[in-house]
Amino acid sequence: MSNREKSPHILNASSNLLGICFILLASLKVMKISDKTFIDEVTTFAIVLFMVSCILSFISIRNKTERSQFYENVADIVFISVMRQLEVYVMFAEYEYIYLIFIILLFVFLRARKQI
Repeated sequence: MSNREKSPHILNASSNLLGICFILLASLKVMKISDKTFIDEVTTFAIVLFMVSCILSFISIRNKTERSQFYENVADIVFISVMRQLEVYVMFAEYEYIYLIFIILLFVFLRARKQI
């Protein structure tokens, strides 16, 4: 895939996800729950990386030299890394909730059997 094919897709996806992260961060601040959670730090980090990916993919589209392929590759790596970072965070958050639900269900089951 050449930079004329991949860079616009990276720019489009990064800018959309950047907007979603801004909405999430603003919602956390308005609801005043950002102090209680770790979500705002993760979201801020994702915003910075999505911004870097947007800028690099835009430079890759605008630049017509041999460096444009380098900018595209770096933008791609940054985009994939921020998506992986969010995936890992969601997995840990889900694991915590699944574990909590398992403990609650176990408690309810043992309570129903009158073992607690």
